[in-house]
Amino acid sequence: MKRIILGCLGVALLLSSCVSQKKFADLEAKHKEAQDLLNSATVKLNDCLEEKATAASKMKTLEDQNAFLKANNQELINNMGNLTTLTTKGAENLEKSLESLKEKDLTIRKLQDAITRRDSVNLSLVQSLKGVLGNLDDEDIEISVEKGVVFVSISDKLLFSSGSYNVTRRAKEVLGKVAMVVNNKPDFEFMVEGHTDDVPYRSGVLLDNWDLSVKRATAVVRILQNDYNVDPKRMTAAGRAEFIPVSQTEKSKNRRTRIVVLPKIDQFYSMIEEGMKDPAINN
Repeated sequence: MKRIILGCLGVALLLSSCVSQKKFADLEAKHKEAQDLLNSATVKLNDCLEEKATAASKMKTLEDQNAFLKANNQELINNMGNLTTLTTKGAENLEKSLESLKEKDLTIRKLQDAITRRDSVNLSLVQSLKGVLGNLDDEDIEISVEKGVVFVSISDKLLFSSGSYNVTRRAKEVLGKVAMVVNNKPDFEFMVEGHTDDVPYRSGVLLDNWDLSVKRATAVVRILQNDYNVDPKRMTAAGRAEFIPVSQTEKSKNRRTRIVVLPKIDQFYSMIEEGMKDPAINN
């Protein structure tokens, strides 16, 4: 009987052991499946976290760019306002500059007109002088215009004897012809300049070449005044001695008397004022 009971118990235990082993295997399989699912979910979670971090970084970059664009847009708006102001001021400055240029152009035209008139008068004077003196040797007398001034240069040998300041008879004839021209040009003043060479003056009562050049200039002025009735208020006598030579090699060319003819300063300004009244200029 005991054997039968023990046998039954053994069979029961054996059957019980077989059932537990099967459940364990099932549980183990489910556990492995759950672990695989967990690993897969973990991988996906990490991927999501990385994507989130990337998206957050991109969003931050976009936000920074948006802020920069907003600031830049505002700066552009401000610059447009400034540009509008500058454009307005630029237009005003340009208008003022154009007005100033017009005024300068007008002034230049007036001056050019006055210079043209002065040159015309000088040309007329030169032609008159050459007309009355044209038969003289070119070495004895020279007529030229420099910077709006007429020069009549007369050689020393024509006017004076060597070392003398007494005007020769032939020179008086020449001065008479010059006087005839200048008397017909009452709006001109002139200066008589005496020039010598650099050889020291050593004879007579004169001290030096300064004295000689001045004496020669005053001698010519006296002839023009006393013999030919040239108004003395229009004349100036000046001595330049040897200090303004025209030649370094031919000293005879430096011994000369030069008559410098020029319009009165107020006459020149009158020319400008007349030009200012000209309708052709003012329109």
